[in-house]
Amino acid sequence: MSLIPATILTGFLGSGKTTLLKRVLSEAHGQKIAVIENEFGEENIDNEILVADTQENIIQMSNGCICCTIRDDLRATLQDLAQKKRKGELDFERVVIETTGLADPGPVAQTFFMDDEVAEQYLLDAIITLVDAKHAAQQLNDRQEARRQVGFADQVFISKADLVAPEEVDALIHRLKHMNPRAPMRPVHFGEVAIKDVFDLRGFNLNAKLDIDPDFLKADEDHDHAHHDHDHGEHCDHPSHQHGDGAHGHHHHHDDDVKSFVYRATRPFNPAKLEDFLGAIVQVYGPRMLRYKGVLDMEGTDRKVIFQGVHQLMGSDLGPAWAEGEARTSKMVFIGLDLPKDILVQGLDQSLV
Repeated sequence: MSLIPATILTGFLGSGKTTLLKRVLSEAHGQKIAVIENEFGEENIDNEILVADTQENIIQMSNGCICCTIRDDLRATLQDLAQKKRKGELDFERVVIETTGLADPGPVAQTFFMDDEVAEQYLLDAIITLVDAKHAAQQLNDRQEARRQVGFADQVFISKADLVAPEEVDALIHRLKHMNPRAPMRPVHFGEVAIKDVFDLRGFNLNAKLDIDPDFLKADEDHDHAHHDHDHGEHCDHPSHQHGDGAHGHHHHHDDDVKSFVYRATRPFNPAKLEDFLGAIVQVYGPRMLRYKGVLDMEGTDRKVIFQGVHQLMGSDLGPAWAEGEARTSKMVFIGLDLPKDILVQGLDQSLV
């Protein structure tokens, strides 16, 4: 049986997760989707697309989708759904997990790798984060959860962009890209998003044969990553009153604790040295490492090595062969909370052949 793809939908309170979800569920795409709600809060899926409430906490929807709440923990809920699917009691093709607005997506993502039973039945496809353009500056200043949600994202949708000036949206995107240069970012209007931009993004395969674009760090970061070379001050907890209303600041007003930096090398890596170094780094800094990803030139193989991780979980796989005449350059992006860039760069340099 093929793995069931899963999508994590996250975003701060009021960012429009439910609006997006309702649109995805009611669109005539012919897919049967199981939605796992972290809790049926005030923003639950509206009753017009629900059919009946059952004792099971699993609700059948009029379009063939199903909805359930997490009873005890996510792991048990996922196993329960998979079991019902195997027995033919429920029919669905994919799962969407809507987290609460205050949730850190990290532990939700780790469930798919830490638990063997879940890993054997599901494939975590992507984390999608919604950011509310009107309130984002203040939320990012004040709330670490909001910053972490951005750091974990494989795709960022910016809602309520019509409520603020275009230059504010530009400043917000600029700030978000410094926090996470690997996630595509685009404004969405009332959750109007094509299904292809939500599902099958293949953003999170830790140990899959990934045919990923080696230029996942588009030219955008070439002109602005010089900013990452300066030392950052002690981590402050960003009370937004320090920044006025925070709505119009360019990224340099905010010393966000979620930051990214890019590492490049033109010499190949020594596999043993790199493994030892990364293993040591995740032991120490794993909890602060949100996402890291790379396309590596490794000694001893003519194929690209695709490497990904979340917190202490790391995986790598052989990708496509290096093309004739292609420059064999390793590129890595690290996204995390106050990561020690100098230590990482020094260790990676020492892992080269």
